[in-house]
Amino acid sequence: MDIRDLDRRAGALLGEVVMQVRTEQLWFPTPCPDWTVRGLLRHLVSENEGFAAAAINGSAPVQTWTGGRLGDNPAGAYRRSNVRVAEAFADGGLLDQPMEVREFGTFPRRVALTFRQLDCVVHAWDLARAIDAPYDPPRDMVEMALTLARRIPDTDGTRGPGAAFERSVKVPGEASDLATLLSLLGRNPDWISPLD
Repeated sequence: MDIRDLDRRAGALLGEVVMQVRTEQLWFPTPCPDWTVRGLLRHLVSENEGFAAAAINGSAPVQTWTGGRLGDNPAGAYRRSNVRVAEAFADGGLLDQPMEVREFGTFPRRVALTFRQLDCVVHAWDLARAIDAPYDPPRDMVEMALTLARRIPDTDGTRGPGAAFERSVKVPGEASDLATLLSLLGRNPDWISPLD
């Protein structure tokens, strides 16, 4: 399997949810306690720009990872940033070259793409839940993201306020792979918007 294909599919899946966001929903809360829908969209654009720049240059300044701009067309900003990621990773011969991923460290580009793929799958759920849109990701995307999520340490030093992930949440043993993935990354799979 070419990780670039899985990543492109994950970016497109997230894009399908992004395209459903209406202007009046930009200030809706999301399952990510620090972000409204607009804040989450800005994070997605920023991450895409950071991944693209780091893939090309080996690293990117923190301002690139955090400075995404939505302008008056958040969906267009996401689409453009997603294309930049695909273009930056287009050369399959460079997938084993190292790149720095924000505060997480330096990894081969193929590994970095698994991080982004996980982000796309989970943030698509965040966004879909916030705007009450349907979301049913393909099984292979969820399985790949779940494999990575199980490897992320769940300690005070790596999880909680100010960290990239919240502490994991308990789910029943018969939970779906998607619910398990969400809970491992600190989401309540049964989250309901306070606006409902």
